[in-house]
Amino acid sequence: MEQNQPATRNNFSIKKFVKDYLDLRKDKDNEKETVESIRKGVEFKGANLWILILAIFMASLGLNVNSTAVIIGAMLISPLMGPIMGVGLSVGLNDFELMKRSLKSYLITTLFSVTTATIFFLISPVAEGQSELLARTSPTIYDVFIALLGGLAGVVALSTKEKGNVIPGVAIATALMPPLCTAGYGLATGNAVYFFGAFYLYFINSVFISLATFTGVRVMHFQRKAFVDKARELKVRRYIILVVILTLCPAIYLTVGIIREMVFDGAANRFINEQLTFEGTQILDKKIMHTAEGNEIRVVLIGQEVPEASIGLARAKMNAYNLENTRLTVMQGSNNESLDISNLRAMVMEDFYKQSEERLQEQKQQIANLTSDLQKYHRFDELSVSLAPELKVLYPDVKSIALSHAIEQQVDSLQADTLTFAIVQLSKQPKPTEKEKMAQWLKARLGTDRVRLIIETK
Repeated sequence: MEQNQPATRNNFSIKKFVKDYLDLRKDKDNEKETVESIRKGVEFKGANLWILILAIFMASLGLNVNSTAVIIGAMLISPLMGPIMGVGLSVGLNDFELMKRSLKSYLITTLFSVTTATIFFLISPVAEGQSELLARTSPTIYDVFIALLGGLAGVVALSTKEKGNVIPGVAIATALMPPLCTAGYGLATGNAVYFFGAFYLYFINSVFISLATFTGVRVMHFQRKAFVDKARELKVRRYIILVVILTLCPAIYLTVGIIREMVFDGAANRFINEQLTFEGTQILDKKIMHTAEGNEIRVVLIGQEVPEASIGLARAKMNAYNLENTRLTVMQGSNNESLDISNLRAMVMEDFYKQSEERLQEQKQQIANLTSDLQKYHRFDELSVSLAPELKVLYPDVKSIALSHAIEQQVDSLQADTLTFAIVQLSKQPKPTEKEKMAQWLKARLGTDRVRLIIETK
């Protein structure tokens, strides 16, 4: 019995710790108020819709001029999170009416957002896509994780008493607006890749924010909607399950595709770095492509020409990287049509910049060393000027003083030491005791024991 008591105490301590620090229900706000606040965010009429339109214009302008600050500001004022969290809440509460309203608002906000962005980019004088804009056309698995974690943080914040600034933070982290603006840019420029890539990212984010909201609602034990008519309750539940399945199936399929592409890209990069690095050559460009015909790795080499046998050996090792059905294309030679001159120019400029930076650092160090040496000489000049009046008071026979910094080299031991030479000119030869006192005084004033006093008389 005594052996079981410590284990019981430990279990009790762990449970108490979890209850005190990790229990979400401890800070839970009034459930009805939380649900009502999410319901209000679902409606998109009047002011809400105009705020969304203005925010989309702001975000499009920020993407157009590649201004991160403007994009973040637009995401802060955007009310896009409302319908998405409403869908997750409706599934968690078994509320089919709320689901219909949320999905309707979601479609309206999406339509208005894409239309607004399209109109902006049609009339915008800047036609080129900037880096922030292009970054919103290729979703990754990290976008899925961000959407899940952001959605959970959002619903937990809404359901607690101290809501803080979590919702604006979630809006920025999940970045729902830039993909919609990019989709509008794709429509305005006729670029299907931009449109579908950005819309793909927006859809993935929306689904997983809703899924996270549903998870948070169930974890915090929100009360489900009760039906008097059990047959109607069963029918509503079936409708909800059907809508959830229809929504999740493509999202799961797309997410699995994202994971496969990321795994493939990682394996392809390892293969390129480990097997296609040859002496006397440099990788100018590499492309990892996913097409309907299959995957392809395309590498452009410059420098010494690599024998086909070496490339064949590298190709034979592709199975070890799980790249069995991948086509490898290695291009080399200055006459290669695929040689990207802009990439070559960029690499040359990068090397030049690095060399210039290194040279600049060396010159800075040399200047610092010379400045330090020069300051030592200036210091002795200043000391000579300041010590002369004091020395004249102590020793009236002193006519001049000169201080110098020097390195004393021992011939036998090759040992070097730093010395300060003090050359003092007097009108008559001092006594040995006076000379010793003068040497001690100079050591004290100069702050060093390595002082060599030289006396001259005239």
